Amino acid sequence: MQAGIVECGWGPVIAGTRITIYLVLHYLENGRSPQEIADLYDLALEQVQAAIQYIEEHKDHVMGVHKEIEAEIARGNPPEVEAKLAVARANARKKMKALLEERRRTNIHESNGERDSPRC
Repeated sequence: MQAGIVECGWGPVIAGTRITIYLVLHYLENGRSPQEIADLYDLALEQVQAAIQYIEEHKDHVMGVHKEIEAEIARGNPPEVEAKLAVARANARKKMKALLEERRRTNIHESNGERDSPRC
């Protein structure tokens, strides 16, 4: 595994992954140890340490961007996105309800010894 940091379109990431240094920073700020972060994302400890070193070497810039990211998260989604999410959630609930109802019907048939198709 590589233990470097590379710049990509969405910020500096641990080489060979899509894990940003900002994600590592988030976990560090919330009391996670480097080993816990490595275990959580199946990384070598050296990879997490490379991210920590990058954060320390570029602290002013990293903290500025991190603050912007946190502010954007706090603002939440714009109303048009929330509306689309509401529709998607409603559709997902309808689909799940239909699947559960079908499952319930299938279980009733099987408990009565009836089956629509043979089991292998």
